[in-house]
Amino acid sequence: MSSVHVVEGHTLTLLHNGAEYFPRLVCAIDSATHSVYLETYIYAADDTGRRVADALKRAAQRGVRTHLLLDGYGSAHLPVSWMDELRAAGVGVLKFRPEISWLTFRRQRLRRLHRKLAVVDGRIAFVGGINIVNDIPGGEVLNPRLDYVVEVQGDTVERVHAAMRRLWALVSWINFKRQHKPGKHLPAHVHTAQQKVLFLSRDNLRHRRDIENAYINAIDGAQHEIIMANAYFLPSQRLRLALQSAALRGVKVVLLLQGKVEYHMQHYATLALYDEMLRAGMEIHEYNASYLHAKVAVVDGQWATVGSSNIEPFSLWLAREANLVVRDAKFAAALRTSLIQEMAQGALMLEHSTWSKRSAWMRLLTRASYAMIRVLTGVIGYARGRDDV
Repeated sequence: MSSVHVVEGHTLTLLHNGAEYFPRLVCAIDSATHSVYLETYIYAADDTGRRVADALKRAAQRGVRTHLLLDGYGSAHLPVSWMDELRAAGVGVLKFRPEISWLTFRRQRLRRLHRKLAVVDGRIAFVGGINIVNDIPGGEVLNPRLDYVVEVQGDTVERVHAAMRRLWALVSWINFKRQHKPGKHLPAHVHTAQQKVLFLSRDNLRHRRDIENAYINAIDGAQHEIIMANAYFLPSQRLRLALQSAALRGVKVVLLLQGKVEYHMQHYATLALYDEMLRAGMEIHEYNASYLHAKVAVVDGQWATVGSSNIEPFSLWLAREANLVVRDAKFAAALRTSLIQEMAQGALMLEHSTWSKRSAWMRLLTRASYAMIRVLTGVIGYARGRDDV
């Protein structure tokens, strides 16, 4: 169930799964009077995609400046007819790094737009991990993907708005939609350590490690408990050492990870780390009720984050990501309660004694997958220098 929290002048609504998020998003778009910005990695041509598209068209037709920014890879399968229909209604539609061909192999191709953001009239924002896609995948999967979004009202909305305006201007300029350079906007994330609500976005220029550093700082300061739920979990050495150090000094470290697999290589690469995490005393719970898509954490019941960033190389080293960090006991407690319930109802805790008996073939498969992921991100994707769109 959604929960509302007032934190340092902000009103934050924690939304659980698409069933709570999509109605709020559509309602906000329908109330727009000036502008709508929406960014997503995946935009699917399904019932949810149609519902949001219709809201965007209604907004554009009543004179609202409406902007939809799609990732060129994640939304590659959205039919051109859908985009033409939106543009014909007055909706601005752009693609971030359009996918040309599988045979076109550029070092920067893995730098994707993975953020899931929306801002309406510069007064209400949505920050989280949910794509524009049907909540329930279908087939044998009967339950919705586990994921979260935070609806934000307050000063931090302007930071989200500024980040979205800047990227829209940049993509427009690169695609020759505008004949001038991107305008100067309020910096996307000017903040201090004392702020209780922080918007953090990751890019490949000045803010390469902002989200990773926020995690490490929270973990290093943990005294009692760390709960992390992450769809794709392959932490850097810095993050692994921080988690191991926390576990070894007596902090309870609980990891909620995928049990129902979507992408096998990433999954098996994560399994390669299970042994060291279990030996350090961490708990690993595999979520099997549906697909785990969340990217959230709670530390000591005081610090929480919700966003798009997985704890793996593609998110931490390559993609544009966005997370909200909240330092508030009630907000953190609401997220923690939801995660504990999900673990109790839909996850199985992995025992080290059982895991240590895995076959030699499984050991080989996990190590090979881990090595392949490192090659893909380290050799193919990780290119220093300009952050070209």
